[in-house]
Amino acid sequence: MSHSEPGPVIVTGGSRGIGAATVMALAGAGRPVVFSYASNADAAQALTRRVQAAGGTAIAVQGDVADDVAVTALFETCKDAFGAPTGVFANAGITGPSSRMEDLAPADLRRVLDVNVTGTVLTVQAAARLMSTRHGGAGGAIVLMSSRAAALGGGNEWIHYAASKGAINSMTIGLAKELGADGIRVNAVAPGLIDTDIHATAGLVDRLAAKTGDVPLGRIGRADEVASAVTWLLSDAASYVSGAVLDISAGR
Repeated sequence: MSHSEPGPVIVTGGSRGIGAATVMALAGAGRPVVFSYASNADAAQALTRRVQAAGGTAIAVQGDVADDVAVTALFETCKDAFGAPTGVFANAGITGPSSRMEDLAPADLRRVLDVNVTGTVLTVQAAARLMSTRHGGAGGAIVLMSSRAAALGGGNEWIHYAASKGAINSMTIGLAKELGADGIRVNAVAPGLIDTDIHATAGLVDRLAAKTGDVPLGRIGRADEVASAVTWLLSDAASYVSGAVLDISAGR
């Protein structure tokens, strides 16, 4: 892809939070975006309208990233509408409920691993099949969604979530080595405390306010600050960056 014609991007879990901010940022950079959402059709359609109002292009596709059929359909939608993607942000993820590990229900553990780990694997597989020069693709870049929880451990909150993100870090390193010869760069972002609804969804409504004091910069991050980093990693400006896990946590 030439610098003047940025190719299409796929974003999983794009209807809210960091995903939605990244959809807006990528569309603002002139890239057509196809994003998936799990269930909130209203939020997804509102986002596509916001993108269009700003002069960009986005298509929303309902689907669970843990379902290989849904992931394949997402990539086919992009291919049919805009051609094969040249960038993929495997953003979809859940924390599961906040819990000490001995109290965690097996079903909750399995769902977190299914979405965060299996869903990421399925997304990367679909991306590689369309993007890899080995398969006749043009190459490109993939960004995975990690978290500072992987390094901090999530004790007393969500060790299960932290462990799932540790798997993402390992995958980032391995995939950069495996896909580099196929013309694909692979990196991850590891956000710290970001102002999204993921905390309240886990039952930790006051988490951000309680932890602001842990942040050296003294404030909570914004979704668009993460989106800026993802947009850079997916661009030619980051052409020699691969295998990196970028902490976006203000030093925490």
